[in-house]
Amino acid sequence: MKNLLIIFVSGGLGSMSRYLVGIWIGDRWQNSLPLGTFTVNIIGCFLISFFIGIIERYNLPREWSLLLVTGFCGGFTTFSSFIYEQSLSLKSQAHFDLVLYLMLSIFTGLTAASLGFELAKK
Repeated sequence: MKNLLIIFVSGGLGSMSRYLVGIWIGDRWQNSLPLGTFTVNIIGCFLISFFIGIIERYNLPREWSLLLVTGFCGGFTTFSSFIYEQSLSLKSQAHFDLVLYLMLSIFTGLTAASLGFELAKK
């Protein structure tokens, strides 16, 4: 139960942070690109790797990972988890797995989104 509470609170903080950063960026740089989302995703990629590095370096208890990685970064962006996992494939030189997963994720994600839009119209 304690672990769920840690994830719940830190995930909420991550989600609120995502919203605030997105609004802040969007208010300052009007563009046809979703720069707020892009910024959040890139910050999330940095943060998840940084947090995991610190947790491993100092051998911190599992609760730190739940707080910072699963909770905060999970609420802030799931893109960071996606990129981190793919960087592990790259690091272990599993190039086929890396390319396959990237292509499947993009193709399947776009297909699922298109299907969702179409079903919502009916």
